Formats: sequence, C-alpha cells, structure tokens
Amino acid sequence: MFIFRIFLTFALMNDFSLLMSIYKHENPDYVVTCFDSIYSQTVLPTEIVLVEDGPLTSELYKVLEKEEKRFPCMKRVVLEKNQGLGVSLRKGLEACTHDIVARMDTDDICLPKRFEIQINYMQAHPDIDVLGAWITEFEYEPSNAVAIRCLPEEHKEIYNFGKLRNPMNHPVVMFRKKAVLDVGSYQPCYLFEDYYLWGRMLVKGYHFHNLQQSLLLFRRSPEMIQRRGGLSYAFHEIAFLKKLQKTGYISSFNLIRDVSQRYIVRILPNSLRRFVYQHWLRIHP
Repeated sequence: MFIFRIFLTFALMNDFSLLMSIYKHENPDYVVTCFDSIYSQTVLPTEIVLVEDGPLTSELYKVLEKEEKRFPCMKRVVLEKNQGLGVSLRKGLEACTHDIVARMDTDDICLPKRFEIQINYMQAHPDIDVLGAWITEFEYEPSNAVAIRCLPEEHKEIYNFGKLRNPMNHPVVMFRKKAVLDVGSYQPCYLFEDYYLWGRMLVKGYHFHNLQQSLLLFRRSPEMIQRRGGLSYAFHEIAFLKKLQKTGYISSFNLIRDVSQRYIVRILPNSLRRFVYQHWLRIHP
C-alpha cells in the first residue's frame, strides 16, 4: 500500500518537497510519531529534505537511519555546527528540488489529508505564494487538544493581521520556493525567522491565504508559555520588530504600539501569560 501511494503521488504529478530541521534536543519518540504521520498521508511528499542542525544524539541518528530506509527519497543536509533555524532552513531550501515546498517541525503531527488538501489548493490557485492553515495545539498526548490557533483567510486580512501578530502558522505552511528566494530566503532572526520572512514577502506583494481548517497537531509543552516570557525574549522581540519596520511593512506607530503591548505580555507572571494565550489568543477546540 505504501509503495502504491508513492506511485500515485508521482502519477498525479503532485511534486513537492517537505522541508524539516532537527537538532540534538529533539525527543526521538516525537520524531518517530511525526514521520508516522507523514507516511500516513493520502498524498506523500516527493522528497523529504531534513537538515541536521549540528551533531545529534545516537538515539536520533538511529531514528533517522530507520526513516531513511523507509523513505529512500530523503535528503539529509548536515551542518557541522548548530546555526539556528534561519540558517538551517535556508540551507535546506537550497536543497529542495521542487518549487512547491511544505514545512513541518519534527515533533508535530500532520492530519491525514494535510498534503492532499494543500497541494490541490496550490495547483488550483497559482496566484497564491504562501498557503497556511489552522493548527490544533495539544499537550502530552494528541488526544489532549487544548487550543486552536485560527488565522484570517484572505490576503488583505492576513496583511493587516500581520502588523499585530504572526499571520501564518509556520509548521503547516506550503509555499513557492521562487517567491521565498526572491526576498532573500530565511534569514537569521532569533525566535522570529518565519515572521520576518512573511513580512518581507507581504511588503513585496506576494499573495497569502489561510485555509479555514486545522491540518496539523502542534505539540505544545507547558514550558512553551514560560519560554515566551522574560526580558530576554522581550529584547529579541523588540529587535525583530525594528527589523520589520526597516522593511516598510510596519510604521513607526506600529512599532511603538507593538513594543508596548508585547512587552507587557512578556513580563507578566507565567500563570497570567498562559491565561492570555489560552483565552485571548486562541479558541478552545
């Protein structure tokens, strides 16, 4: 059955690359679950480009060797040192053969028709350069859904929304490689590599769309909310917003407003920040 689905993917000319990055702190069990969800897709990626961002653990190497045998069309791009997500994805994108590229993190779970729905939409809408969707966030087990990150559908709404918050769910996007390369590809921007990319693409006139359905289960640890707080995170966010202003996507007024609003959220106690994320920035499943 697996071989038949590979044949069907090629026969339908649904050619696309799946771009992923992995580093040494990933949980091997989560990586296996992620790959299981890929192989369970109704339409499979033509190739998987996996960037190893620095040396990995022996357990992770064993997992990747097994997955490489299961999917011979996997390309492993090896970086000798950990260089961060921006550099990792830029190197990986260079290795992608196909113009349509899907993104995914190695600890998340694709819903079974994710790739089929997205590739069909991209082929039917050649004017769309970046296609996103909603994600369902879960803690501990996939059955324990805690929130859904919903985003606006149409390009104009996405453009305006992006001036306030990240307008795309990065782990579930599919995009056209040429468009991403045209704005300089992924660039180092610690914690905000994807948001910085979307801002540069939006200001240059590339078209975005978000499917109004959840296509991916996003693994959210209780520590995630904690990591999105504190002075260090706030300073990185301010540096990112200054970069975004230089692109012309946000104005000086937007910069001052966003810094003021986001800084308050970052310095809140963890319990209050979790409340904000759970009840103001997400909807319940």
